[in-house]
Amino acid sequence: MGTQLVEVTTANQAYLCLAGFLVFFSAITLVFREKLYLGECVLATAFGIAIGKCPHGAGIFDPRSWGSTNLVTLEVLRVILATGVFAIEIELPRAYMRRRWRSQFFMLVPVMIFGWLISSVLIFALFPKLDFKSSLLISACLTPTDPILSVAITMGKFALNHVPEHIRLLIAGESAANDGMAYPFLTLPLYLIIEHTTGASVRQWFLVGVLYQVILGCVLGAIFGSAFRYLLRFAQERGFINTESFVAQHLALAIFVMGLANLLGCDELLAAFSAGTALSWDGHFKETTESAIFASILDLVLNSAGFIYIGAWIPFQLFNAPELGIVPWRLIVLGISLILVRRIPATIILQPLIPDLHNMREALFVGHFGPMGVGAIYISTLAVTKLPQTESPPANQAQLLASVVQPIVSFVVLVSIIVHGLSIPFFTLGKRVRTFSVTSSRMSRANSNRDPEWLMSTRPASEIKQGLNHTVVSLEQKNADDTQSLATTTFGGARNDSNLENSVHETPARIPTPGVEPPAAAVTRPRPQTPMPSDGMLPKVKFTG
Repeated sequence: MGTQLVEVTTANQAYLCLAGFLVFFSAITLVFREKLYLGECVLATAFGIAIGKCPHGAGIFDPRSWGSTNLVTLEVLRVILATGVFAIEIELPRAYMRRRWRSQFFMLVPVMIFGWLISSVLIFALFPKLDFKSSLLISACLTPTDPILSVAITMGKFALNHVPEHIRLLIAGESAANDGMAYPFLTLPLYLIIEHTTGASVRQWFLVGVLYQVILGCVLGAIFGSAFRYLLRFAQERGFINTESFVAQHLALAIFVMGLANLLGCDELLAAFSAGTALSWDGHFKETTESAIFASILDLVLNSAGFIYIGAWIPFQLFNAPELGIVPWRLIVLGISLILVRRIPATIILQPLIPDLHNMREALFVGHFGPMGVGAIYISTLAVTKLPQTESPPANQAQLLASVVQPIVSFVVLVSIIVHGLSIPFFTLGKRVRTFSVTSSRMSRANSNRDPEWLMSTRPASEIKQGLNHTVVSLEQKNADDTQSLATTTFGGARNDSNLENSVHETPARIPTPGVEPPAAAVTRPRPQTPMPSDGMLPKVKFTG
């Protein structure tokens, strides 16, 4: 019996796909990031779709065939989000959330509530089989801004050169916080669907969804973040920790706080956010790890893995399911509508109240760049794990919701990745095309007003005649001036010393240059004149030897 040496397993395929993409992307990363302004998120999603089980994919990487797909998806995306949120908070300036609390409050509360409600209305209008409570739950999945996709706006060459710093910090802080803030928006319709009475649903939502999960999660993260800040400073001052171990806390603390909050049933994303904020409150952790490249490598690996997974996980076969009320044109209308009305109207209306939005242009920019990505997939998967198991066909509204929430959310996420991920490349391309067209039009207008080349070396007859007349007049005037000057000098004309003195005093004064001595005034002395004899004859000149 021969030994089987070649063995193709799901794990081997996953390793090859992830490592192959990282090798390819890392080899030409500057071309994508600094020339085309494309991050790893867009390319990783396209790569995941290509190797997944989409209608024309290779079918070599299928997360839905692994079993317990929702649990695997939940844990993979939870780690990516927790580390991403933690990393963003560390990069913010010291005590940023305290100094900019007003701007963050308006972006996290009124803007999110507006987006949640307007998205619910659109979903309810486009999908008739869903009631309004189900629409609220699906909208809660699409409310938060994705922190991973927002990195393209807050970091990179384009952001540093074209996006003001206060806008970059506003988007970064908001995207890190509102993934965890989506929990209250999710739990309210979830309790309304599961519980039988509205009063019991609201009471459980307030006690569990708000006080326990959100408030306790924030307090838990802040306590552990502050404790680790003092502990790391104590260890560093006494030489107990080196730079490499200090940087390793970036990953260890994020996963520790996430695991503890999840164990206690709190909001793990808000706990990671609060821990990162408290850890970098005085700016010491950021200053210590600023020159390290470990965090950047970690972000690249985790972000690429997450979006490859999402690209291969997207359920393309459910984008056309009339029995569930899902048809392609409804999804397309929903995706485009959410890009336009989910955040932009709210940021424009609230612009006078948000200190970091100085004008309507900045309000429009911040309203547009609210991408939906990993956070939306994570919250929709969390909702599916809380809803009852589905049947075919669904027996009630809860089962219908469990069947449609992931297809609707994943399609909107795909639209957001395309639109927001390609916004900067298209903006840059449009700017270059506009600059080229303006330059070409100016050159065309300049060339249209120019004479033909064969006429450039010729002059009109009138211009030649005018030039000759001017030359003759100038020569005659010059001869007359020379004759008068010669007669005055040679034949004893009276010398006008006052005119000479006036000419000396009327010489324009020089502007003194600092540090340079002004030159001595040069006064032109008159040539001495030979006195004429009384008989009017020229004096005799005696030549010697």
